[in-house]
Amino acid sequence: MIVNGKALAEELLATLKNEITHTSHVPHLTVITCAPGLATQKYIELKKRKAADVGIEVEVIELPKEATTTELVSVIKRVRMQTDGIIVQLPLPETIDTEVVLAAIPVELDVDGTHYAATGNGYLPPVVAAMAEIANRHDVLLAGQLVVVVGYGRLVGRPAAVWARNQGATVVVLTKDSAAREAQIAKAAILILGAGVAGLIQPEMVKDGVIIFDAGASEEGGELTGDAEPQCAEKASLFTPVPGGIGPLTVAALLRNVVAAAA
Repeated sequence: MIVNGKALAEELLATLKNEITHTSHVPHLTVITCAPGLATQKYIELKKRKAADVGIEVEVIELPKEATTTELVSVIKRVRMQTDGIIVQLPLPETIDTEVVLAAIPVELDVDGTHYAATGNGYLPPVVAAMAEIANRHDVLLAGQLVVVVGYGRLVGRPAAVWARNQGATVVVLTKDSAAREAQIAKAAILILGAGVAGLIQPEMVKDGVIIFDAGASEEGGELTGDAEPQCAEKASLFTPVPGGIGPLTVAALLRNVVAAAA
């Protein structure tokens, strides 16, 4: 089955809108950004638009490229009593210590789940929350399964591995330096992909009935593509395409975290 992430996102957003209309408090999200590029600006605008659609207020605080780590931390400290959730939109300029800035976000306001990979607690990062939503909708149980995570980045691999372990799965993490990668991939009951390498996983590499959560994204020939070849869907019992799978759900999952933080 190929997952329709756009349809799932629309359902989740409709549910959030209904929840908000029945509460007296209007959820508030603060987005902090520093010298954002065009792609970052577009992503922030997407969040603002989807948030407005469901009734969440969004304040964007944009700092200039000359801003310091101390200044960003000061902004977080200033707004934390005035909002329900804080996002620091990455990437930040190289002159900023990203780890220090993210660490300054209080866990209860960390709706982007930046602390989750280190602690296993708090809100799920939106990409992982999207996987969890898909798993829940399709009755996918991770407990007792061999889950192979390909890639170990901040946004996908690290938090996804923690989430799968928390669900009772046996987790193997593969990076480009891992030995016997193809043998591990061939045994996987569930594959979580976040390497960002187009066509990394070919149909002949996976077993029949595998579940593939493809959160890898890269550009090939001007088009967005995932880590798994689309033909892998023919062997998979559940497959999230790129685009159209996990991606559309991530903003909805983020907004659900905001609503939960505001409750």
